[in-house]
Formats: sequence, C-alpha cells, structure tokens
Amino acid sequence: MSSAVKSSKFRHVYADTPKAEFCYSGLRLATATGEQCYIKANTKFFCVAVEGGGGAMAVIPHSQAGRQTGTQFKIAGHSGPVLDFDFNPFHEQLLASASDDATVKIWGIPEDGLTENMTEPLVNLTGHQRKVTLLRFHPTANNVLASCSGDFTIKMWDIETGGECGAPYQGFENLIQDIVWNYDGSMLASSSKDKLMRIFDPRTGQVTSSVEAHEGSKTSKLCFLGRLGLLASCGFTKRSTRQIKTWDPRKMDKELKCLDMDQSAGVLMPFYDADCNIMYVGGKGDGNVKYFEMLPDGGIFPLSTYSSNVAQKGLCMVPKRALNVMKTEHCRILKLHAKSIEPLSFRVPRKSEMFQDDLYPESYAGVAVHASAQDWLQGEDKDPVLASVDPSKSGGASDAKKVMVAPKTNSQLNKELKTAEARIAELEKLLKDNNISC
Repeated sequence: MSSAVKSSKFRHVYADTPKAEFCYSGLRLATATGEQCYIKANTKFFCVAVEGGGGAMAVIPHSQAGRQTGTQFKIAGHSGPVLDFDFNPFHEQLLASASDDATVKIWGIPEDGLTENMTEPLVNLTGHQRKVTLLRFHPTANNVLASCSGDFTIKMWDIETGGECGAPYQGFENLIQDIVWNYDGSMLASSSKDKLMRIFDPRTGQVTSSVEAHEGSKTSKLCFLGRLGLLASCGFTKRSTRQIKTWDPRKMDKELKCLDMDQSAGVLMPFYDADCNIMYVGGKGDGNVKYFEMLPDGGIFPLSTYSSNVAQKGLCMVPKRALNVMKTEHCRILKLHAKSIEPLSFRVPRKSEMFQDDLYPESYAGVAVHASAQDWLQGEDKDPVLASVDPSKSGGASDAKKVMVAPKTNSQLNKELKTAEARIAELEKLLKDNNISC
C-alpha cells in the first residue's frame, strides 16, 4: 500500500526528453547484458562499458555532449569483460573496475579526461576466486571499497595499500545480487538468489539480521534511504509482480510498507536522493522512470513518471554538486540506451530565478570523514560531511572538496620523458651549431 500526504513541494517534479545535442551518441557501447547498471557518474565524468578487448571502458566528461567523433580513448586493462565500476566519491580522478577475470583494478583518470588508451592500473586487487560482479565505495571512509563475487564472498579493500581490510563475509550459498552501504557506512546490506536480504557489520563481517524480502525468484535490488535510516528493496512476488518494500534495519521481522507496481519483467533499479527523500526507480528494458517521496514511517508516496518508449539498459544518478541548481534541477539521471546516453534532468517548476533554499538543504560534499581505511576500522561511525550547493556561498560544496589529481601512469611518464629527451637533444644541437659551450 502507499501512504498519502496532504502536500509536497515535489508533487510536480518533471523531466523533459532532452534534445539530441544534449545526449551522448556515437559510442560503440558493449552489448553485454546483465543486472548491473553499466553506467556510473561523478561530478566530472561518466563511465560506460564499450566494445573492445581488455574489458574496455570509456570515460566521458559531462561537458562533452553530442556525437562523440574522432578517436575515442579507452581503459582496457582486464583480460575479461568489465561487469561493474565505481568512482571514488572523494577523488574525482579515481575509478575502480570489476571484471570477469576475477580482479578489481583502480585507475587514475587524467584531470581533463583520457588522452590515450590506458592499460596499466594504479592498483591491482586480487583475492576473489571467480568473476567480480559489483563494486561500492564507502560513503565516508577514504579508499575503502566493497566488492562481491561469483565465489559467494563480499570483501573489503583498502585501495591505498592494495590489500583487504575489515572482514570478508563468506556465508552465501547463491549468487549475490546487490550490495549497498547505509548513510554513514556502518552497515552493508546484500540481496542474494536465495531470496534473503542480509545486513551485516562490514568491520567484523557478522550478520546482524536477515529476512526473505520478496517471494519471487527474480533479482532484488536494494537502496538505503539516507537520513531516514530505512532500507528499500525492489523485487518480485511469486506471480512476478514487481514491488517495493521498506524496512527498518533495526527490526527486520516485517516490512514497514509494500507497494505492488506492475508485471513487467525488467529488474527494478532504485536510486535515492537523500536531500529530498525521493527515490527514482527504473526497470531494465523499460522506458519509464517512476519516482516516489519516501516518508519517515516507511511510506511510499507516488509522485509521477517520466515516460519514454526507448528501452533503458542501465541508469545512474549524477551527484547533486554537478547540477544546475539555478534552474531548479534537483536530480539528473543518465539513461543508458543501446546506442546512446540520455541525461534526464528532473526539475521543480518555479518562476523565480533565485536560488531556492527550500529545495536544496545541505548536501553530500564529497569529503571523507575517515582519512584512511585504518581510521575507519578503529574509529566510530560518523555521518557524511554536508555543504550548501548555493553557488553564491563560498562555503558551498564546490569549495568544500579538494580534488586529488591521480598519479600518472607509466605510459604517460614514458611519453613525457621521450618528449623531454627530444627537446634536450634539440637544444644541445642548437648550442653546438652556434658554438656555445655550457
């Protein structure tokens, strides 16, 4: 059932189909199919899997809209297809990738994007015995990454040292379908083919609770509801009706609310705006994106639907810091099609051109609370750092974040060395021709 509310400032949220010049086309996207999203974004770039050997990925700046012409540089360092990837939330230039080759690799993206093909990662993370299917960076701890694999384990990594941290969880007997962090990173929730939704302590690997979230055998996806402290699950009934349920992680014996939706076959992908308490849900193979206001009691209040007849292969949400807040854009979702990427800009209709304080509370600033994996392992749980997204405030999110430039790869350094050596030889010849001694 859904919960009714008397009024909502987000009741009239809408998104128009973007014009072709604002979309991204001309990419030779990978044809692999699965239940991952196949697209991820941060404030500067988005990443998609593309055709080519080595688990090829393209990293495209948001500003580079339109048809992608000319040479398209790729990241291609795996020996098998890339199944998932994730941007480090605190360093715009760092990207993690997971592959069918059972490895996780960390890549350093040049500040202005790729200028050559990249095959040498900054870090190789090895330890899984089978394909690595999902990656999730910690929301508050620097350099902490969670991964899950076809070997039925979830591992925690310290990408700075290249080793494991925390405690792995090995209690699965079936394929892991999803893993998600809660708001402060003190819990990790998972869904599995055995229909159980588990919540465990990522530091110790101990399961704190588990429940059969949905009766259907198809894939379930999860989403923590930010500061509400609740958990949403998207799955199927025995009769293949898609449904959304909300849960209190502290008391998992029964769901708080349940909303039955439709009987489409596509797996539901949920994304949550923790500032506005809005959850966006799109199905694999669907064209539509539905959105709901989530209430403190677990209620699910339908707002509206973005409708399209173009099927989506995946979706991702762009961080709030990258939005055009002066145009009341409060969410942007990148919709991955078979041949292009479409940015959906969700807006609240307002006549004023001033910054709308009531629409934009302080938002995730992209600043680490825990400086390192060890600090997180030994420390207490802390909420993420928040900052205003008002462009007129010097203390806004854009200033609260210091961007780390990723170290250069060996190929980049060798190229610069050859350029420097050629310039030195040129200068030495010039000195010799003019009979000038040093």
